[in-house]
Amino acid sequence: MIVFDLECLNGHTFEGWFEDKKDLENQQEQGILTCPVCETTSVVQKLHPIAIKKSSGAATQKALQVSQEAMVELTEKVAEYVEKNYEDVGSDFTKNALKMHYGAEEYRNIRGTTTKEEDKVLKKEGVPVLRVPVTKKPKDDLN
Repeated sequence: MIVFDLECLNGHTFEGWFEDKKDLENQQEQGILTCPVCETTSVVQKLHPIAIKKSSGAATQKALQVSQEAMVELTEKVAEYVEKNYEDVGSDFTKNALKMHYGAEEYRNIRGTTTKEEDKVLKKEGVPVLRVPVTKKPKDDLN
């Protein structure tokens, strides 16, 4: 026997006991699976979180290292894309963003810097802003 969490189209949740997954599917197809609260036959299996056993020690460290390396690579790619495809307006970012937001300037992709106070103004005015971390580039001519 296996227990599945079920939910009807009206949002009622309940458990159902079945021989196996195929038994659940057969009862759904035949329309004999009903909600005990509202008696509707529109019932589906409810998804629920599962537990995953964590690996130990070295394997966990290696997975963490790979994950961090992937994040660094992704961050670098996003920063490179923004650098190539967005106009750098520097410290005039807030001024330009507000002009575009209110239609005083034609919309274009811009990047730049803001102060904490300017961040508050942009947020208050409803201007969507995406912060992209900038990675420091190594200087090839140091040696």
